[in-house]
Amino acid sequence: MNDTPVIVLDFETSGLSPHYGDRAIEIGAVRIEGNMVTGRFQSLMNPGFRISSFIESFTGISNDMVAAAPPCEEVMEQFAEFIDGLPLVAHNASFDRRFLDAELGFIGKSRSSRMACSMLAARRVYPNAPNHQLRTLVRYCGIHTNGTFHRALADAEMTGHLWIAMIAAVKDTFGLSRVSFDMMRKLSRISKAKAPAFLERAAGEQHVNEI
Repeated sequence: MNDTPVIVLDFETSGLSPHYGDRAIEIGAVRIEGNMVTGRFQSLMNPGFRISSFIESFTGISNDMVAAAPPCEEVMEQFAEFIDGLPLVAHNASFDRRFLDAELGFIGKSRSSRMACSMLAARRVYPNAPNHQLRTLVRYCGIHTNGTFHRALADAEMTGHLWIAMIAAVKDTFGLSRVSFDMMRKLSRISKAKAPAFLERAAGEQHVNEI
């Protein structure tokens, strides 16, 4: 049985918060289904103003690049179709959630999809990792990368492969045949100390239901 299809997304932005007038400048996303990437979405986005030299150097996205990009609103109309109501995953999801909700709001839409944080889940699945930044976890899990970080599609792809790796680790460690999005979302919200008992209980319940 395949695990729950999800959309894994990442924004590059002009700053830290839409509450301060910051906007998205790039969106990247992958669709994960059957433990494989089955779809991709990527676009630069024109926020309608110049971005800072810090953001240019941090992301590698220049003012010339965003000036030539389609407006945020146009990209978000297309991205809303790509999401297709599926559950969402992001690394440090509180950041991406704020920008997703703000950018959808500019086109008169709202998010109906539930969202999970791969960083919080990783703290439960990989408690012994040196830290839980995406770059560190990619190295810790042996996930292939071309070395590109802080570009939306590259980060979304790596987060997607991290999500797949975490599901595989949970299955192998606890003998689960299926790990749903809801299970991973719940796992990310409980304390690290309670995570093993939560997964053992889920495995027991799954075993009983399969008899």
